[in-house]
Amino acid sequence: MGDWLYLIIAIAVVGVLTLAGLLTSGRRRKVEPPRGSTEVIVPPPTETETATEAPPAPAVDTAEPAAPTLEKPERSATRMQRLRERLSRSQGGLGQGLLSLLSRDRLDEDTWEAIEDTLLTADVGVAPTQALVEKLRTRLRVEGGQAPDPRTVLREELIELVGTDLDRRVKVTGADGKPGVVLVVGVNGAGKTTTVGKIARILVAEDLTVTLGAADTFRAAAVDQLATWGERVGVEVVRGPEGGDPASVAFEAVKHGVDNGVDTVLVDTAGRLQNKAGLMDELGKIKRVIEKQADVTEVLLVLDATTGQNGLIQARVFSEIVDVTGIVLTKLDGSAKGGIVVQVQRELGVPVKLVGLGEGPDDMAPFDASAFVDALLG
Repeated sequence: MGDWLYLIIAIAVVGVLTLAGLLTSGRRRKVEPPRGSTEVIVPPPTETETATEAPPAPAVDTAEPAAPTLEKPERSATRMQRLRERLSRSQGGLGQGLLSLLSRDRLDEDTWEAIEDTLLTADVGVAPTQALVEKLRTRLRVEGGQAPDPRTVLREELIELVGTDLDRRVKVTGADGKPGVVLVVGVNGAGKTTTVGKIARILVAEDLTVTLGAADTFRAAAVDQLATWGERVGVEVVRGPEGGDPASVAFEAVKHGVDNGVDTVLVDTAGRLQNKAGLMDELGKIKRVIEKQADVTEVLLVLDATTGQNGLIQARVFSEIVDVTGIVLTKLDGSAKGGIVVQVQRELGVPVKLVGLGEGPDDMAPFDASAFVDALLG
């Protein structure tokens, strides 16, 4: 009886050891990426790529999930028409108010003061308001002849005030076969990362190839958000570890763009204003390391139109830190103060190049002075 007991115990021990060995060999170690390195997020293959390049699916019962279909962004022409309609709804009160005052039978001092107040309330600014009122007074003064049409006069003067001689093209291509590099700056909360994603959609719609650099490394949400924007339109995103060196990410993004013959590299940057000296050092370093490989062709400052004077203060800080070449004005549909377009251009001496008028992915378009004024006047 004792021998049988020992035999049963021995068989049980062997079985337990064999089972433990099988479980250990079945485990897979998770390979962590090296700390401090950057990685390129490659969008998933499209349906076409999956069909032509992937090997035949194995004959199993569980179906593979379908490859995501890339979104097709709108071209600029259709964007402009839709945004013009939205702008007329949000800013039409300004134009209609001015037209109502200028169409009075008698333009007395009280009327001109009301016109000034209307322009100042719309954030046009003191100096531009005074200049505009003076021109309107001169042109609408009746001296025995037929009175000019107030609407025509107002439209012409507003277009001149907004500026028709400014170069509003966004320089998105480089020289000597290198990519254009667009540095996007601005405070957090102005819609900076969203703006980078929307600009990428504009460029993809124009059949340009794009790489995104997620150099706002201190906000994990910003990096993930940018990756989502890229995935939706098939654009690669270069990212680094959370809290890593932003300049390193920017360098790798531009290097990836150069090595792969990309048309444009868009670099999202951090927007902290608490420490002006630190921000200056960071942006300066990013620009220096980028230019070891390719010229920065554009520095776009993102401003929230609803912040009014606070936006102008932010704009001045950034213009002192980095050579801003253009302004992106977001949330213009959420403010009746369209005059911020005039004031910010006067303050910084650079043009508004893009405007955002909504939450949709294609609710951004190139800025056009004539279309803007026509929308104001309804």
